[in-house]
Order: sequence, then structure tokens, then C-alpha cells
Amino acid sequence: MYPEFALDKRLLRRSFENAAAGYDAAAVLQHEVCRRMLARLAYIRHEPAAILDAGSGTGNVVAALRARYPRATLYALDIALAMVRRARARAPWWRRLLGRGVVPVCGDIERLPLRVAAVGMVWSNLALQWVNDPPCAIAEFRRVLAPGGLLMFSTFGPDTLKELRAAYQRTDRYTHVNRFIDMHDLGDMLVHGGFADPVMDMEYVTLTYGDVRALMHDLKAIGAHNVTAGRRQGMTARASLAAVERNYEALRRDGRLPATFEVIYGHAWAPQLRTTADGRPIIPIKVSTRPPR
Repeated sequence: MYPEFALDKRLLRRSFENAAAGYDAAAVLQHEVCRRMLARLAYIRHEPAAILDAGSGTGNVVAALRARYPRATLYALDIALAMVRRARARAPWWRRLLGRGVVPVCGDIERLPLRVAAVGMVWSNLALQWVNDPPCAIAEFRRVLAPGGLLMFSTFGPDTLKELRAAYQRTDRYTHVNRFIDMHDLGDMLVHGGFADPVMDMEYVTLTYGDVRALMHDLKAIGAHNVTAGRRQGMTARASLAAVERNYEALRRDGRLPATFEVIYGHAWAPQLRTTADGRPIIPIKVSTRPPR
């Protein structure tokens, strides 16, 4: 990690706290990526007893995971308390009354407040781009997953907001857009983190805007402020913003300005145990359901 791209977690938390009330109305892309992740989940056979939604935001996946895994305990974890409260409210009142609703957890993905092997599935939609140490976050996912557990996630790749990054070039010496991780590097991190059978794929999603300020407004509305260490410590100079607008205008097509998002999807498995605690091998036995002859 380049030091200028290190994220200030205190400001990050405050940003998402402030965005919680209006997040759902602005998070069009986040909701769409969630739906596409759920479509991928439909092809995976797995029945977790407990699920961690890591970076849950306002809990936009709560209803779908509840419907698919009605018996599972669902932990909704986010760094912002206001987001956690909204995720908890997604559960029906009677589930909350019986203690079977969403379990709210305010915490950091890089230091998960869960015990070892606590869950059978980790779900994380567009949250990994907000960590400073991705291998650490992946190690935390592996730690809390039980043997045979599933990790399913999405995040943004390096081409995300490439137009905005290019428009800021040579306008000043500050950082303006997060640094995102390449899909192949993420796959390597999964293997080094102890995961088995990683599957990765990627797609580009392009949103269009009438002007640059509308894009910036949308980013602010979902809490995606610039909280990098190399950001400008104060208001952006008018001359710099005017230069960004001029640079971005060169990309206008059919009356609209594009904003590219490289969306990376991945899933992997926590390996099954091969030995017992005292070192004896575990031999799986398949019970036949065929009737005797």
C-alpha cells in the first residue's frame, strides 16, 4: 500500500455515519451488484448455520439471505453504527422480539469481533475497497469461517473511476480516488490466506452523468468521500475543480459523461479439516442411500 492511499478509518466511519439516512436512494450500483452476487449464489449448494455480512451497510441483502437461509443466524457488521442500526431494522419485528432477527455488529473488517470458526458463510458486497490491508481482511475472513465455509465477495478493480482519476491528473499533487486491487492479486491473496478453489471474474459497469458535479454528489451520498492520507486538507481550489470539469468534458458522448466501475466478484472455500487436534487423519465416510439387494 502506498502511504498516500492509506485510509483514515476515523473519517471513513464518520462519512458512512453521515450517509446512512440517504444511502439506499443513492446506492444504485451497490444494489445492482448485490443482485448479481445473489444470482451467482443460486448455483452454489451450501447451507450455513451462521452468516456474516461483512460491510453490511444498511442491510440491502438481509431479506434475500433470510429467504434463502431461514434458519441461519445473520450477523450484520459495519464500521458505522448508523448503518448497523438500519440493517437491524430490516428484520421483521417478530424476529427481533424472539431474538431471531439480525445480530448487529459494529466493527472493522480488518479486526472482526467474532470467534474462530463462528460462521459458515462470509458475504461481503463492495466493502473490501475500504480496507488498508486486504491480506489482513482476507485472513480475518478465513479465521471466522468454519471448515467447509464459503466466502463470497465483490469489490472494485483498478479501472474504477478511471475517468475521474484522469481528469484530476496534473491539476494538483493530491490523491483524489482510492487505489483499487487487481483481480489476479486478490486471487493470489485468497490462496496465500488459506482458501481453496478460488473463482474470480470481473465486469465493467458504466454509469453516465450530466456533469462532473452530479457524479461527485452521488459518491458523497453513499459515503464514498476521499479519506486517503494524500487528500487535500481543506476545500478544493476553484481553479482545480474547473480544470477537472474541463478535462472530464473531453469524454462527453451523446450528451453524457461516463463513469466506469470495474466490478470484481470472487468466492472461495475454507478447506475441510484433514486431521484432528491430536494429529490423527480424518477420513470422510459417505453413507449410501441405495437399498440393500
